[in-house]
Amino acid sequence: MANNSILVVGGGFSGITSALEAAEVGYEVFIVEKNPYLGGRVAQLNQYFPKLCPPSCGLEIQFQRIRNNPKVNYFTQAEVTRVTGAPGDYEVTVKLSPRHVNEKCTACGACAEAATTELPCEFDLGLGMRKAAYRPNIFAFPMRYVLTKEACGKDELAKIKASCVYGAIDLDDAPREIKLNVGAVVWATGWKPYDMQRLENLGAGKIGNVISNMQMERLAAPNGPTGGKILRPSDAAEPKRVAFVQCAGSRDENHLNFCSYICCMASLKQATYIRERYPKAQVTIYYIDLRTPGRYDNFMKKVTADENLHLVKGKVAAIVEHAATGDAVVTVENAVTGIKSDERFDLVVLATGMQPSLAGATVAGLHIDEDGFVTSAPGTGMVASGCAKLPLDVMKSAQTATAAALKAIQTVAGR
Repeated sequence: MANNSILVVGGGFSGITSALEAAEVGYEVFIVEKNPYLGGRVAQLNQYFPKLCPPSCGLEIQFQRIRNNPKVNYFTQAEVTRVTGAPGDYEVTVKLSPRHVNEKCTACGACAEAATTELPCEFDLGLGMRKAAYRPNIFAFPMRYVLTKEACGKDELAKIKASCVYGAIDLDDAPREIKLNVGAVVWATGWKPYDMQRLENLGAGKIGNVISNMQMERLAAPNGPTGGKILRPSDAAEPKRVAFVQCAGSRDENHLNFCSYICCMASLKQATYIRERYPKAQVTIYYIDLRTPGRYDNFMKKVTADENLHLVKGKVAAIVEHAATGDAVVTVENAVTGIKSDERFDLVVLATGMQPSLAGATVAGLHIDEDGFVTSAPGTGMVASGCAKLPLDVMKSAQTATAAALKAIQTVAGR
């Protein structure tokens, strides 16, 4: 039995692009996203390549296209647990987690005002706090609040429910499963930052002023926990000396074997965040190789022309905390001069690698390689897109998304 519907697993930039490309030529599409919002990692960025736009720039256009296209259906807080069948006729099992806030929500914020329990904010990667009733991010799509019911007591839940004059709080919302019948599946599950806790020699998780590159994006973002001010987590001081440590977990047989592609460009970009806010700040980038392919080579030359930006070719061996100041002390050997030194910095940013979101996961019917990337053989009806396929920037993710949509269409059309 042929089915002309297409499932897209993942509602980040790549998944949204695949879904819209297919829907706008007439195919019904279902997006399944595990977060309570669409937009993926791009939504967390301060700026993204190639034009250094804020995420709202590209995402708002995509969200508007979704609103205007009745062929795009989406499920948030949803995960695919099983895929059975064959190309043209797949049955997909999707688990839906309770949001406890229904479609009547107007995003007025009354529930958040009524809530008293605070939890670490996932969107800010633990750098800030959120209420138990919260809006996922400032331009969330769908623009609807979420309630972490299990974190609240009965009295607090009663106050939250009573605060909503629209009847949007649903305390009886429960997990459920649905079945979708589709002809092809696009896997656009994206990536996750490599677990910093595993980088013990670099002080991750032990030194307050050692953060990840994604945490730096949240500090620099106007809608982040500090309102766009880049401050040391330990004491909220303005950093005067900042270091970026490249290949933190990448190109390492003990962690990620592969190069994560965007880390060098991301650190150069984030160096501009520092320099724009603090003109007298000194920035050092420790690297093995600087990889800025194609058009990004010009960006690298522009950024590195800054006399307050220093490039040091050398692999960082260790980072420890200075007991008196909370500074991070970086031990590194300069590969050019051969000199080994200990350097103190107010803030250190680890360029943690891009690990596929499905690394370590098992989904019935899906092939995942040893690194966690989705592999799709011709004729299977399973197509990988974006960073589920390999490490990519936003522009190239969108390009693979268009290609994945075309392959999915060819599958359901029987070509």
